[in-house]
Amino acid sequence: MAKASKSLQMRLAALRAFFVSGWMAKLTNLKPLISGVPSRVRSMPKVTTSIYRSREWKEFAADVKRERGSKCERCGSTNRVIADHIKELKDGGAPFDRSNIELLCHAHHQQKTAEARKRRATGIA
Repeated sequence: MAKASKSLQMRLAALRAFFVSGWMAKLTNLKPLISGVPSRVRSMPKVTTSIYRSREWKEFAADVKRERGSKCERCGSTNRVIADHIKELKDGGAPFDRSNIELLCHAHHQQKTAEARKRRATGIA
């Protein structure tokens, strides 16, 4: 514990020196100093809506995948295909409406979800 504490003290001292003496020339040296300092901010754990853990949803999603073929409807990938709501539940989408479901690979699902969050955060419908 004392060793880690001493190491942390050394990094903090180096950071202080970095900021005191011409910081522009030393920007490339900053990353190795910061990388070992533990973060105090933790991301919030992901909380899934209870519907996605239900047996009814799992069976519904499996049926949709069987009907349409278990592949991304945007790129055709078969990697980690997710039955995703076109109009999200948070935005008033119907949970078990087949016409409100799009099969997406993990990459397209992440992209679509990020865009929806951004729209919600900026107030754009």
